[in-house]
Amino acid sequence: MRHPIIIGSRGSDLALWQAHFVQNELNSIGLESVIHIIKTKGDAIQHLSFDKIEGKGFFTKEIEEALLNNIIDIAVHSHKDLETTSPEGLIIAAVSHRADARELLLIHPQAVDEQQTLSFKKNAIIGTSSARRKAQILNVRPDISISDIRGNVPTRVQKLRDGQFDAILLAKAGIDRLKLDVSDLHVIAIDENTIVPAPAQGALAIQCRTTDSDIINHLQAINHKQVQHNIHIERQVLNRLQGGCQLPLGVHAIYQNDIYQVKVAYAKQWDAPLLRFEVEGPHPEQLVADILERIEQQ
Repeated sequence: MRHPIIIGSRGSDLALWQAHFVQNELNSIGLESVIHIIKTKGDAIQHLSFDKIEGKGFFTKEIEEALLNNIIDIAVHSHKDLETTSPEGLIIAAVSHRADARELLLIHPQAVDEQQTLSFKKNAIIGTSSARRKAQILNVRPDISISDIRGNVPTRVQKLRDGQFDAILLAKAGIDRLKLDVSDLHVIAIDENTIVPAPAQGALAIQCRTTDSDIINHLQAINHKQVQHNIHIERQVLNRLQGGCQLPLGVHAIYQNDIYQVKVAYAKQWDAPLLRFEVEGPHPEQLVADILERIEQQ
C-alpha cells in the first residue's frame, strides 16, 4: 500500500469538500493521504444538460481511469454520480454516512408566492438539468417552465441571485456541506414524499482497485453498512432499468424496525406521466423485484 494514499477527486468546491472529508476519515484510522485533482467530461461540458451529454459516468470516468492506471489509490465520488456497474478491476469498498437526502428549493425573493404550492409564483422559471427533478417538480406544479442550469453549486446559486431563474433545485446535502449562506433567498427543504431523491443521494462512495486488499480492509473501518444496504436497493432498481443520470428515477430507502420502506418516482422521460408509489418489506431483493414489476406495468 502506497504511503501516503493518493485520493482522486474532481476539483469543484463540493468535490473537494468530499475528498477532504474522506481524508479526515482516513486520518482517524491512522492513514495519511494527499488529494489529486482530476478534470472530468462533466466538468468540461458546461453548456448541455445532463440528459443531452452522450454516455454515462461523465463525472467519474476519468477518475476511474486514473485508478485503473495506478495514478491514484482511491477515488471519492458523490455516490449518485457513479454507474451502477463498476468497471472491471474496481470496487466500491466503502460508503459514508448519509447526509440529508432531500431536495432544496431556492426561490428568488421576487418570485415568492406563499399562496402557491411550494411557495413560488405561477408560471415560474425553474432551473434544473436533472431529468428526475424536472419530472417531479412538473408533477407538483405543471404551470412552470423548466430551464437547464449547469455549473457548480455556488455558480448555480449566483445565477438565481442574478435573476436568470425564479427558483432552482439542488441537493440539500451540497448546500449543507459547503455551508453556503442562502439567507437572502427563500429556502424550502422538500419532503421525500413530494420529490423522491436520486438513488444514493447524500452519500459518498469510496472506490479502489479490487486487488488492493490492504486498502479494502482498512476502509471497512469507515464504512457505514446500513447506508450501504439502503443504497444497494436504490441502485439495483437503477441498474435493472439500465439508467443513469439521464433517467427520471427517484428511489429512496430507509430501514426501520427490521423493515425497508422504499419510495419510488419514475417516468419514461422527464415530460412523460409520473408514476409514484411506495413498497415495504424485510427482503431487499424482493423489494427490487416488486418495484420493477410496478414500473413494467405502467
